[in-house]
Amino acid sequence: MSLVLTGGAGVPPTKWWWIRHAPVPDGGRIYGQADLDCDTSDAQIFKVLAHELPADAVWITSNLARTKQTAAAIMAAAPERFYGIEPEAIPALAEQHLGDWQGLDRRTFYAERGVGTHSLWFSPATERAPNGESFADLVDRVAPVVTDLNRKHRGRDIVAVTHGGTIRAAVALALGLDPEGALSFSTENCSLTRLDYLQPEDKPGVWRVVCVNHRPWVRPPHHAQSTDAPGGLQRA
Repeated sequence: MSLVLTGGAGVPPTKWWWIRHAPVPDGGRIYGQADLDCDTSDAQIFKVLAHELPADAVWITSNLARTKQTAAAIMAAAPERFYGIEPEAIPALAEQHLGDWQGLDRRTFYAERGVGTHSLWFSPATERAPNGESFADLVDRVAPVVTDLNRKHRGRDIVAVTHGGTIRAAVALALGLDPEGALSFSTENCSLTRLDYLQPEDKPGVWRVVCVNHRPWVRPPHHAQSTDAPGGLQRA
């Protein structure tokens, strides 16, 4: 006998299908919220993702072009599954704003700050980039959006094509992690993170983590992740 978990009163869980955008040709520069295009030339990845994702889902992206381009590439790989879908662009789901660090040479910055040897991100989670945000700020702006969409689309599938930082913020919410702890997760380009939200009537909701950084295509580990970041670290 199989056990089917629901959100209460027969309502199925709200299923989040988080996809990180495709790789960004950035010239080795930190980009953060800079609105750069991404590389969607690997058709096999998008074909696999298109058939991994549910056909009848709510689609959202951030306001940045690379998430919209990635969503379009997935839908174009199986147009019969996603006909008529228009993703909603939500600015609050954009990547962490890295302020004055945006445009700096990534390797030089990593070397000077000990990224990859003493830390896993550009800075500790609570340190704000000059004229920008901290990762904790990112968590604070992503969490209420996720909460609102859970209410608005209760029991639906939600495909969210966003950013590595945004996805880790969602993982922090789901697991009740402090922002620093969430930085330990890797979310590679085009990877899938599945989070289910169950909310019985008049009771606190609970999260179920199905997978994080799942790459359903067959590729070497470095394929969808830049090699210019030490130790397989995230780029942004």
